[in-house]
Amino acid sequence: MKNMAIIVLLVIAGLGGYWLGGRKVGADGTALQSAAAPSGKKILYYRNPMGLPDTSPTPKKDAMGMDYIPVYEGEEEGIEGAVKISPAKVQKLGVRTEAAALRKLSRPIRAVGRVAVDERRVYAIAPKFEGWIERLFVNATGQPVGRGQALFEVYSPELVSAQREYQIAARAVDQHDGAAQSSLRPVAEAALARLRNWDISLEQIERLKAGGEPTRTLIYRSPVAGVVLEKKALQGQRFTPGEALYQIADIGTVWVLADVFERDIAAVRVGMPVTVKIDAWPGREFAGRVGFIYPTLDATTRTVPVRIELTNPRGELRPAMYANVDIKADAGGTTPAGKVGADRTALTVPVSAVIDGGTSQRVIVQLAEGRFEPREVKLGVRSDDYVEVIEGVREGEQVVVAANFLIDSESNLKAALGGMREAKTPVSHQAVGTLDGIEADGTLMISHEPVASLNWPKMTMGFVPAHAALAANLKPGMPIAFEFVERRPGEWVITKIERR
Repeated sequence: MKNMAIIVLLVIAGLGGYWLGGRKVGADGTALQSAAAPSGKKILYYRNPMGLPDTSPTPKKDAMGMDYIPVYEGEEEGIEGAVKISPAKVQKLGVRTEAAALRKLSRPIRAVGRVAVDERRVYAIAPKFEGWIERLFVNATGQPVGRGQALFEVYSPELVSAQREYQIAARAVDQHDGAAQSSLRPVAEAALARLRNWDISLEQIERLKAGGEPTRTLIYRSPVAGVVLEKKALQGQRFTPGEALYQIADIGTVWVLADVFERDIAAVRVGMPVTVKIDAWPGREFAGRVGFIYPTLDATTRTVPVRIELTNPRGELRPAMYANVDIKADAGGTTPAGKVGADRTALTVPVSAVIDGGTSQRVIVQLAEGRFEPREVKLGVRSDDYVEVIEGVREGEQVVVAANFLIDSESNLKAALGGMREAKTPVSHQAVGTLDGIEADGTLMISHEPVASLNWPKMTMGFVPAHAALAANLKPGMPIAFEFVERRPGEWVITKIERR
């Protein structure tokens, strides 16, 4: 009898070891799916147990603790829209993939503009007295001038009279003393101030003090190095006080006035670096910075002027030249993933991977070698080569960047043919559990026992009743038995329910 008991124990131990050997146990003690498939088939990937469009290359659990279900070689056709292509056809189509990865995006903002003079460096030459122009030294618009270069020579009776008045007053001050000198000094100082206000040079004033003859004419000189934008002066012309005879601009620094579209203006900030290309100088780039964003918008073009400041030491940039502007704006945009203008890293895929359907965008994800799945994605900021993916793709997943339109067409054809087939009757599953409560939208929260037909463990989840009458006499805490089907991926509908 004792020997018989020992034999029974050995048999039980052997069976237990065989059962444990067929299962892998995780770190938390839960059993994981076997990596080996029935009949020796290879596991391609793992799909969401609730039917959601989510896959994983390795075993994992969903938010409710359920194991992802392995998809074996030959079974992937059951996934909606999935496409299987032979390696030979993949090579013939020229399919290429690239991993979705975290990258620092730079959002380029391109605009057209025109070169303009720096308004802060424009000078008007306007005498403050009446006179006549006797000689012109600079006599053409556009002529370059240096700082201090002679522009024109004028004669003015007022100028000669003012010089003589100053000489007489200055001599009278020197010839008198005491009270007389004190009364004459304000007269001399007033005459001197008048000459200074008329821009008489210090050299000429010193010569008058020394007893020299009053200057009959006065030479006007350029206050800045630049070019003549406007010339109204003519030899022999009479001018009046305040009349602008020349307009001279310093073009050592110029502006580029760029027209930025309304949709891009939120990403532009003062101080951002800018690259400017000019048609007159092909192959060259001029570096500048955003100096000012105008507070107005052109209602016709829906653009906002942006002022860019460029150094122009050789005078190569001429006013009214057309310019192509590239503003190096940080990738912030107005997406939920970041703030406007924020320097950040985002999950991205190549722009060529996105198939734009107008109302929606999708990419083709490579599940395994020769197996592809279309995914709808939500996109964010776009750069030249990459676009941010907010939803739909995980880091590390391979997306198709070449021949993706051909794969997408094959997927659509497969879906269309599948839709023409007779709809299959939904599979019904049975379970028992306890009704925990009824949500405001009618969803039944049920704590159910394991469901063998779906390989579900014991858990609490929501079910949708097929019609409101099913839950009319139910109360929270009531033990129930029910039947349910999957109406759509992830949506479980109760078709029958009764009290236990």
